[in-house]
Amino acid sequence: MGPVCDRSPERAWVDHAISLIDAEARRSADTHLLRYPLPSAWGDAHGVALYLKDESTHITGSLKHRLARSLFLYGLCNGWIGPETTLIEASSGSTAVSEAYFAALIGLPFIAVVPESTSASKIALIEAQGGRCHFVENSAEVYAEAERLADETGGHYLDQFTNAERATDWRGNNNIAESIYSQMGAEPHPVPAWIVVGAGTGGTSATIGRYIRYRRHHTRLCVVDPENSAFFPSYEQRRDVVTGESSRIEGIGRPRVEPSFLPEVVDRMVLVPDAASVAAARHVSAVLGRRVGPSTGTNIWGAFGLLAEMVAEGQRGSVVTLLADSGDRYADTYFCDEWVTSMGLDLSGPAAQLADFERSCAHW
Repeated sequence: MGPVCDRSPERAWVDHAISLIDAEARRSADTHLLRYPLPSAWGDAHGVALYLKDESTHITGSLKHRLARSLFLYGLCNGWIGPETTLIEASSGSTAVSEAYFAALIGLPFIAVVPESTSASKIALIEAQGGRCHFVENSAEVYAEAERLADETGGHYLDQFTNAERATDWRGNNNIAESIYSQMGAEPHPVPAWIVVGAGTGGTSATIGRYIRYRRHHTRLCVVDPENSAFFPSYEQRRDVVTGESSRIEGIGRPRVEPSFLPEVVDRMVLVPDAASVAAARHVSAVLGRRVGPSTGTNIWGAFGLLAEMVAEGQRGSVVTLLADSGDRYADTYFCDEWVTSMGLDLSGPAAQLADFERSCAHW
């Protein structure tokens, strides 16, 4: 026998890490699908219904818990994550919070590369899960700096923006699309006319869009996008667009078109003004009796527009969108009047439109 290099001990560690993540998933119940309380007359007169997939009930509090789990399994199964690997991500948001949680679960260090402008509350959430923040002056620097840190430490750059659409098994395996259709099974309109989501990495829209086609559902996918994001103009113009500006709606919108965004699986995109997103988040919070995050407001604004369109066309059916995270994370921003004013946002017009819409869905 010639020279032998045996990595069996490392393989045993990977098997154990995957078993820890699998056990965590088994301990976690599926997220709730809430029926949004539209005026009761709507169901009788128009036959439309709206549902919210409540991703805030994940243990790390957001939709990104699913993405983080998938990215970790992807890295482990590809042999990129081992017992000595430092894990690195370019994120100052919910993805970093969830990834810090999974890194701690399998006993590895985690570094989030974040802009210096990141809020103290978000840094605290990352650190509370055991992560560490590495700061850069300009938000555009996070990608290159994350790659540099991975090279320097011999670590693994999780790279949510590239790997989001690759890491999730879009054919099933209890992904968010499969979960939605399973939970809709006993509803009056079990196959939604529309599913509405925002895009940050683009991974969620890619998963849902692929699943719709794979299962041959008649559902259409609508992606809503905030101001300053590159996704909508790129989709509209059928070319790559760079805006050079950051989104004011945390969790969605990007200054460049991320590799995980697949426009070919999207049926429609809607550009939502930031003031409308914030007003809708506050409106939904009042209706549900608990705060929801700003990207949920973007989703709701798009969903309301589709419901109005369905009513105008005499189409009966359901619309499903996401409650992406809790608004409690944003008490000092989107739910603070002083902060909203400092951002130059006037919520009065969108707020009046939302109130009028729920009185008569014909007005939108």
